[in-house]
Amino acid sequence: MEPGITTGARRIRVFDTTLRDGEQSPGATMSLEEKLEVATALAELGVDVIEAGFPIASPGDLAAVRQIAEQARGVTIAALARCVKADIDAAVEALRPAADPMLHVFFSTSDIHLQHQVRLSREGALERIDQMVRYARAAVPNVEWSAMDATRTDLDYLCRAVEVAVRAGATTINLPDTVGYTLPHECARMFTRVREYLAERVPNADQIVFSTHNHDDLGLATANTIAAIEAGVRQIEVTVNGIGERAGNTPLEEVVMALRTRADNYGGYTTGVRSERIGGVSSLVGRCTGIVVAPNKAVVGSNAFAHESGIHQDGVIKDRTTYEIMTAESVGWTADQLVLGKHSGRAGFRQRLADLGYEVDQERLQGLYARFIALTDRKKRIDDADIVAIVEEEEQHSGPEAFALLAWRSASASDGPGRADAAVVLAIDGQEYEASGTGNGQVDALFAAINHLVRIPNTLVSYHIDAVTPGGDAQGAVAVTIAVGDRTFQGRGVATDVVEASIRSYLVALNRAASAAKGTEHRGDAETQRAAERNESKGREEVAERV
Repeated sequence: MEPGITTGARRIRVFDTTLRDGEQSPGATMSLEEKLEVATALAELGVDVIEAGFPIASPGDLAAVRQIAEQARGVTIAALARCVKADIDAAVEALRPAADPMLHVFFSTSDIHLQHQVRLSREGALERIDQMVRYARAAVPNVEWSAMDATRTDLDYLCRAVEVAVRAGATTINLPDTVGYTLPHECARMFTRVREYLAERVPNADQIVFSTHNHDDLGLATANTIAAIEAGVRQIEVTVNGIGERAGNTPLEEVVMALRTRADNYGGYTTGVRSERIGGVSSLVGRCTGIVVAPNKAVVGSNAFAHESGIHQDGVIKDRTTYEIMTAESVGWTADQLVLGKHSGRAGFRQRLADLGYEVDQERLQGLYARFIALTDRKKRIDDADIVAIVEEEEQHSGPEAFALLAWRSASASDGPGRADAAVVLAIDGQEYEASGTGNGQVDALFAAINHLVRIPNTLVSYHIDAVTPGGDAQGAVAVTIAVGDRTFQGRGVATDVVEASIRSYLVALNRAASAAKGTEHRGDAETQRAAERNESKGREEVAERV
């Protein structure tokens, strides 16, 4: 039997770090409400582990991890910590409500990191790993240890570090490609060598789960993850849509569908992921983070099952397998466009919502159906992407709205910048107000008009337009990110007029900023806040003293 592989171990455990590493993508910060929504969706998707956050980072992060641990069931909840007592204490506190907690501790092992970042000798690092893994294991029975920058670590030294961590009580060993540097054959060789070394020196080494966590700086994250599986790894660390630091992480959807589609090569390897939910979770994460999926993104991009070439269209019409290696339905999309119009009834509309994975009550159905009928007045052909857009926009407006759009108008001309004029009518806390503005284009002028009424100083960080569906009457989806002080807020708006979609997205972001200002986001109880602040301060002091 291979070291590290037990009977039935061709089951691949999916460790999702969308809420931790994924949220570290620039501008991807999510509200507590959004994190809870994503965590629920991930549990329903069938991942095995949800890494909920880095509790020592802030009181808000600790509170978010704690609430996810309270609400999520049927899935392991992990929290990240450095090899520092204060970090571990904060993570243990956050994980206390979890039915199945995992403590994820990490420490650098490469000479580059030891010399220039943590400033410890190799022996000093081994001592720290031993002490802190033991400390973590005394608090939580399920401990993962990660060798940060493992792929640039001397292999013999990496083997020693892993042995120290296992003897100290680590139950899972993660060897990450922290900087996206390694190649598939190097990744496989690293895991093979470390596993063989451990099998020779540590009793019951086959009980240790090996995990792989790869970044995509060279576009090799998925390839390296597959190579690690071939080398005996039984846990993969991934994010939805591949979001994460710099170029991102291994995309969950790519590895899951690669194993499924190439069962001829990976027969017997299985995950617990319900692939038909992938599309919906991808859309949810894109909406919550404001990071739009590229059209040519594998598996979940809007072009993943689209065909424009005449040759391809001819083949697909005759038999879809001529140019499609998986079905759209297998990842939660539909191959056929849904044709609905203003004469479609509520029953048919509700059934289509159910087919797309949305179960709604009668009250919510009324609101969604009204939006649908309004869209049919402006768009002749309604398809699944339109339906998903309607639901997603409605979800964005489901929270408290301090500012609501009632009406708008704008005009622009070609005779130089600053010539656009606009006016908006908003309901602010139930009262109707109107303001006008000018700007370099209609959107700029409308945002200026809104800012006359909404007194929240902000900076527009990003503005992105996508067509929800093809055609001249397509809905436009606009995603904006604004900065208010040191925080960022995302908004998404959908309408057949991209100018109106822009207004809607901007108001969603402003409503979130207003909600945060009132303390309705990340507001855990006072004692949790004070504990997190003490831990954060204590952590900084300990790091300064020992590193």
